[in-house]
Amino acid sequence: MTLTPPPPAVGAAPPPGDRHAATEAVRICRELLRIDTTNPGDGTGPGERAAAEYVAAELAEAGIEPLVVESAPRRASVLARLTGTDPLRAPLLVHGHLDTVPFDAADWSRHPLSGELHDGCLWGRGAVDMKGAVAATVALVRSWARTGRRPRRDIVLAFLADEESTGDHGARFVATRHREHFADCAEAIGESGGFSVPVHPQRGSGRTGGPGGAEVRLYPVALGERGTAWMRLGATGTAGHGSRGSADNAVSTLVHALSRLAAHSWPTRLIPPVEALLGELERILGTTIDRNRLEAEAVRLGRAGELFAATVRNSANPTVLQAGHKVNVVPGAARAQVDGRFLPGTREEYLATVEELLGPAVTREFINLEEAVTGDHSGPAFAAMAAALRAEDPAGHPVPYLMAGGTDAKTFGRLGIDCYGFAPLRLDPALHYQRMFHGVDERVPVAGLDFGVRVLDRFLGAY
Repeated sequence: MTLTPPPPAVGAAPPPGDRHAATEAVRICRELLRIDTTNPGDGTGPGERAAAEYVAAELAEAGIEPLVVESAPRRASVLARLTGTDPLRAPLLVHGHLDTVPFDAADWSRHPLSGELHDGCLWGRGAVDMKGAVAATVALVRSWARTGRRPRRDIVLAFLADEESTGDHGARFVATRHREHFADCAEAIGESGGFSVPVHPQRGSGRTGGPGGAEVRLYPVALGERGTAWMRLGATGTAGHGSRGSADNAVSTLVHALSRLAAHSWPTRLIPPVEALLGELERILGTTIDRNRLEAEAVRLGRAGELFAATVRNSANPTVLQAGHKVNVVPGAARAQVDGRFLPGTREEYLATVEELLGPAVTREFINLEEAVTGDHSGPAFAAMAAALRAEDPAGHPVPYLMAGGTDAKTFGRLGIDCYGFAPLRLDPALHYQRMFHGVDERVPVAGLDFGVRVLDRFLGAY
């Protein structure tokens, strides 16, 4: 659809005074947090339909035509498009997900579905992952509709189901069944980037960032992410009585294989996005990072080190183990699941190493296998994101990084779209962004949502 009246001059700053967008972001986030969209990954959750209908209604009320698509009962996503002022510019995709990981309410200080406002934060499952970012985006485009602003290029919106599992009911579904919606997109922004990370420059470096060497803020922008290899492993043996010897015990066979996998020391690899991050950290922190001892350096650098600790090597973490039903019965089969991640360019080597470590007695099948994606930070997209962040936080330092985990960017990357992790959020130093992901007492600051709306406004409106 087309928003009217005509926009301000290309590249103009966001219109001052439309504070209603920040208020709406809080309202929308709160309502989304109250909708249960937990996704256990086995099809037993409530689905995303209610959240999709809520987002669609918010868009429609502002005059933006949404399309709600359902891949299976209750598994719904929302697609929409805003027309920009320059038809020669390739559209930009903004994608986010509506589902969340499950929770145990007994562990939380406040109920994960309450959306309670406490200590300046909205509490609930999905506050940072990623209903807060969805709310900021929806509030922003509603603000544009209200004020008559238009972006320079078309903005394609996708609020998706099933990101917390394989994406089969979300990104993969829309990329296949609604490919035309993304046909001309060249770039995309999604989750897990643009959040603030407090750091302290080395004493005497001269890189204070503030009075007396005060804390400065990094804003990592994801250029890519490690590949995903979720595996289901199996071993079989001879069932029998637990008191007798068992030469081919399925549990023993599988456990020994898992032990070899877990104990393996994966070699360190420095790929360009990580090397670029290390260079920026050296400049900003006034220190030297020893490439020969990166794990120790990551510990030394604290929160800054967490940005590269998991992306200098591959990994394989056993996460699920299933076997037997009684203590005195040797089971005939044992099963396990492993979360595998590999750096860009190492897929075949990684899978061959896993196969060797497991050995011939253990079977392997993939729950999810997705190639790693990576980009660079030398282009105009990263520069525009960095400029938008600096405009709202002049003391901030945007830096490139590689995500350790995975998002729907992998699906859109297969369509030839260059994907970035950029969902801007400024946090109080006491709030640890990465620990709140899938953690207890997840919450998002109201002031952080306001910051996110303003940064998105600058970037999406002018890029």
